[in-house]
Amino acid sequence: MNWKLWLKGLGSAIIGGAASAVTVTVVDPTNFNLDTGLQKLGMVALVNAIIAAALYLKQSPLPNSKQ
Repeated sequence: MNWKLWLKGLGSAIIGGAASAVTVTVVDPTNFNLDTGLQKLGMVALVNAIIAAALYLKQSPLPNSKQ
């Protein structure tokens, strides 16, 4: 397995998870916005990124260093 490809996949999962937090601003714009709710929005982005990374690691565990 290629480490570079695996890291790109993990990075894209984290970015995609964090980007999905934008949907929260559509559902509840009064509490999750860029003015007063930035900290809450950041926490949602962090949690989504962690979940996406965990799901990626479940699907593609760490590559074997011996090949």
